[in-house]
Amino acid sequence: MTEKIKVTFLGTATSIGVPVIACDCPVCTSTDKRDKRFRASILIQHGETAIVVDCGPDFRIQMIRENVINLDAVIFTHEHRDHIAGLDDVRAFNYVLNKRIDIYGIERVMEAVKIEFPYIFLDSARYFGAPQINIHNIENEPFYINEIMITPIQVLHDKLPIFGFRIGDFTYITDASFISEAEKEKIKGSKVIVLNALRNSKHNAHFSVAEAVAVLEELQPEQAYLTHVSHFIGKHEDVNAKLPDFIQLAYDSLVIEI
Repeated sequence: MTEKIKVTFLGTATSIGVPVIACDCPVCTSTDKRDKRFRASILIQHGETAIVVDCGPDFRIQMIRENVINLDAVIFTHEHRDHIAGLDDVRAFNYVLNKRIDIYGIERVMEAVKIEFPYIFLDSARYFGAPQINIHNIENEPFYINEIMITPIQVLHDKLPIFGFRIGDFTYITDASFISEAEKEKIKGSKVIVLNALRNSKHNAHFSVAEAVAVLEELQPEQAYLTHVSHFIGKHEDVNAKLPDFIQLAYDSLVIEI
């Protein structure tokens, strides 16, 4: 790929978002727009191709906020609801663009999507307003969406195997609590790495800030961003001030080019 990859952070929060409903903590009441976080997702654009990684419950407003007018595919990291709940809203792209939307994920994730949205997959008498999608089962090996080669990175989310993805010199991993040495080899050499960091204390299914920083210091990208964060992490400005120079806290609507 000769053109740059443009990445827009659609959301950078954990499953309940920030601010949290009914919470009056300093982060949830912050006036800093960087402390207002939708559920984790990114938009990847290269040439005419537009791909979303995960479409959670905030998908519709994320698309409107970023004025996204084209979508070719959605890739799922895993099947938890904060990563798939917005799938119904791809039907707006069906109407406007007059095309089906491709979705990609491992077979287990695709089966979970069918259970969550049974009306999309009726064999007969398809519900008129249902999204029109094409399912693509992927495995832990590279695949293409148009001209873009995507390399899955298998990580563990507690005991659940899920995927991050590398595209060119960019790697995106969310919801990880462990990355094997073999999978780290796929990440090495990335200029930009995005990695999850849920909170400051340890969690069984997510990296803490310290754990994420340790992984990034090992992999040594030119630039790194932390995502999928909770309100427990602290205010954006305060957290950023404590991070190593090459690591920043991502925030919603942040745009980077690689």
